[in-house]
Amino acid sequence: MGTSTRWLGPGGRSGTAAEWSALSSRLSRWNSEGPQAERLLDKIFDDYLDVLHRTMREDQSAFGLVDAATEAGYRLADAMSAMAHAGPTAADDFLARFTDEVGGSGSTITDAAIRRAATDTAERLLERQNAEAGGGEAAGGGLTGDLLCQLYQWFFADIVTEFLRSVIAEKVKLVVPVLHVLNPGDHVAEWAADKVLSLVPNPCEEAAELAEEAESAESVIADPVGSLPDIARSLVPGTVGKVLGLVVKDVLEHQLGAREASP
Repeated sequence: MGTSTRWLGPGGRSGTAAEWSALSSRLSRWNSEGPQAERLLDKIFDDYLDVLHRTMREDQSAFGLVDAATEAGYRLADAMSAMAHAGPTAADDFLARFTDEVGGSGSTITDAAIRRAATDTAERLLERQNAEAGGGEAAGGGLTGDLLCQLYQWFFADIVTEFLRSVIAEKVKLVVPVLHVLNPGDHVAEWAADKVLSLVPNPCEEAAELAEEAESAESVIADPVGSLPDIARSLVPGTVGKVLGLVVKDVLEHQLGAREASP
C-alpha cells in the first residue's frame, strides 16, 4: 500500500467491505446542483465515518490506522511541549518543521494522510495566530493553553478527514474518472469540523479536572500550560480509540446527537 502504487481503496463484494463500494457508488451519483445537495453529501460522509468505525472494530489493524495515529499523537505531544516554551519563528519554517516532526515520514497511504493532517493542523494554527495578532510573519511559539488544546483536537480530526479524503478521491476516480465539478473532497473538512472534532477529547478540560482535584486535595499544579503536553500524551490511546470508533459508548452518543440535530 505504498504511495508509489495507486491505491484502489477499501471495498469488496460482501460485508463491511461491500459497504465501502456502495458508498463510492452513492458519491458518484451525488449531484452538486440538486436539491439539498449539501445535506445529502453530509449524509454520505456520515455513512463513510460509520463504515470506517465498524471496519476498525472488526479489524483494529485495518489500514494501519491505529498504530500510525497513535505514534503521530505521541509526536504531537512532544511538539506541544516544545511549542509551549519556544519563541516564534517564520511561518514557512514552522509549517515545514511541524509537518516533519509530527507528520512523520512513512510511505503508506495512511502515513501520507497523517502527514497531510499535520500540514492542515499547522496551517490552521498559523491562520488563528495571524488573526489574533493582526498579521505578521512570526508564528508557532509561546502558545497559550487554549491554542495547544485546539492544536491537539484539530490534528486528530484532520487525521480522519485526510484518510477519508484519500478514500473518496480514489473511489470516485474508479467509478467516474472525471468529477471535477462536484469536488466533494473540498467539503469533507467542513463536515469533519462538526462531526469528527466533537469526538476528540480536550486536554484543557482534563487539566481543569485535575486542577479541581488538586485543589480539593490542597495541592498545586505549578505549571498548568506546561503540564498540557503530558496530559495530551496520556490521552492519545483513548483519543485514537474515539476518533476511529473503537470506544463504542462515545461513538453511539455522538451518533445519537447527530440524529437529534438533523432536520
